[in-house]
Amino acid sequence: MVDFKITADGVVSKQFLDLNIAAFSEASFFVQKLPYKRNQNKNDRLCVFKDNGGTCSTKHALLKRLANENGVKELKLFLGIFKMNALNTPKISWVLGKYHLYEMPEAHNYLKYNNEILDFTRKNSKPEDFISEFIEEVEIEPEQISDFKVKYHQIFIERYLSENPQIPFDMWRFWDIREECIEALQK
Repeated sequence: MVDFKITADGVVSKQFLDLNIAAFSEASFFVQKLPYKRNQNKNDRLCVFKDNGGTCSTKHALLKRLANENGVKELKLFLGIFKMNALNTPKISWVLGKYHLYEMPEAHNYLKYNNEILDFTRKNSKPEDFISEFIEEVEIEPEQISDFKVKYHQIFIERYLSENPQIPFDMWRFWDIREECIEALQK
């Protein structure tokens, strides 16, 4: 597990230090305890603090920025696609059932340090929640959690639907169903 003292004077480091959080381990614990919820403006590097919560994207981008400010380049931010289903994500089972779907390909952000996957999305998050249904991943920068992530995910879904012609939805309807799944996760 990665840990380092927060010594930089960057905007993210200062925000943690103002909360008397002086090490990465404390910062990651703080972020993980915050509620899972969509942010008002995920392009705002401090949105997790302002909204008192965040998603996998905003929480991990914040921690990656903290590492960058403190010169820890070995901590990497990733965008992965995994098959979200009733077993690994029970809160969405009713949505999948409503549309007679077994799974929903979902984009997920997480960190890696020396190839160890770190997931601080929720209090009880762990890589085992998605690693068995993992499909692909790409390393990204914090600035790519918005437009790039959405486009990457939509391109993947288009390919997924073309490979699964039995699914009776077009890309946009499927995307709307995915949004229902995300709303279910916030409850």
